[in-house]
Amino acid sequence: QVQLVESGGGLVQPGGSLRLSCAASGISFSIYTMGWYRQAPGKQRELVAGITSGGSTNYADSVKGRFTISRDNAKKTVYLQMNSLKPEDTAVYFCNGGLPIGPWYWGQGTQVTVSS
Repeated sequence: QVQLVESGGGLVQPGGSLRLSCAASGISFSIYTMGWYRQAPGKQRELVAGITSGGSTNYADSVKGRFTISRDNAKKTVYLQMNSLKPEDTAVYFCNGGLPIGPWYWGQGTQVTVSS
């Protein structure tokens, strides 16, 4: 059974930092492309950051220079370090993982709220 379990969300003030974690089980984690998506109320889900099995990364323009995605294959975990958070970063953040030919899997999401 495949599971992606996110943690690390919460309430943070503007300018603050959070680190999200996504622990995977039931997959050959090291060969999977992993990513973080987010969905704000009334908006479509969007890609925040992705990391390939080889460690190549890509970021949404809105988070470049502030967020960093990384992975620890030994722990089967992908991370999203979020710095200089802004109110517009408020959303439910979802972990995603899969192979180019599929299937793709989703976590249940973790809420991030940036507010003073």
